[in-house]
Amino acid sequence: MDKEFPFSRSRKIGDFIFVSGTIGTEPGTGIIAKGDVAAQTLQALRNIDAELRQYGAQLKDAVKTTVFLTDMRYFAAMNETYREEFAEPLPTRSCISVSAVPHIDALVEIEVIAYLKE
Repeated sequence: MDKEFPFSRSRKIGDFIFVSGTIGTEPGTGIIAKGDVAAQTLQALRNIDAELRQYGAQLKDAVKTTVFLTDMRYFAAMNETYREEFAEPLPTRSCISVSAVPHIDALVEIEVIAYLKE
């Protein structure tokens, strides 16, 4: 558990891995990725991939994602980057507009459920 936040970044339950909402911060710094929502989306997905790899999984094992955008005008740019990072079959997805995410400069947050047969 992270000392700052009262939740686990990820949990593996049986064949499923649940990754908490993740923003595009640079590893080890907590600084948000420089650039627009596309850059933040890419970094968030890289952070999620790193989290999944702790369990021997990767983004290709994602079966469900939820994307939180602070403004739906960012949808096209997020979607383009998102599409480049996932292989077929694509995970199911929800995309929700929110007023904010837990970092003042974050434009996007993504959570993932992955399936990895043991």
